[in-house]
Amino acid sequence: MMLLEETQKEKTIHKVFVWGILLKAIDGILETLAGIVLFFPNTLTTLVQFLILNELIEDPHDFFILQIKHALPLLTGNSFFFALYLISHGLIKIILVAGLLRDKIWAYPSAIAVFSLFIVYQLYRYIFSHSIFLLVLTVLDIAVIWLTWHEYHYFRKHHAFAK
Repeated sequence: MMLLEETQKEKTIHKVFVWGILLKAIDGILETLAGIVLFFPNTLTTLVQFLILNELIEDPHDFFILQIKHALPLLTGNSFFFALYLISHGLIKIILVAGLLRDKIWAYPSAIAVFSLFIVYQLYRYIFSHSIFLLVLTVLDIAVIWLTWHEYHYFRKHHAFAK
């Protein structure tokens, strides 16, 4: 009975791990696409202004739309840096997730190290921005790191017996 409960627990943890890294993959794809879009700041500015125009006509004091409108020049002003950052960040995530999904042994410690570095950078950025989003992202990254660490040890233990 205890072995069955343990196996069920491992299956559940594995499912959460897979969902967590799939979210990382989606995040990586979105970051990469956003980085590509940022290589064309004039097009981005025109598109965003077009998208928010109706909202501003309807409610000229809409808090979220005004935040987007004010953030746009900051984002497009450093668009080359942001584009490179997002593309590299996104591609790293995609490569690591691909390795994890294929059970590549190198991907587990690499993902733990890289995601830990992302956490350090996010906490550094939090000092300046006080963004709740960065804290939420950091908590999610910690969860993914723990799940990756757990999967790595389970994977090594399981494959040690298979040899």
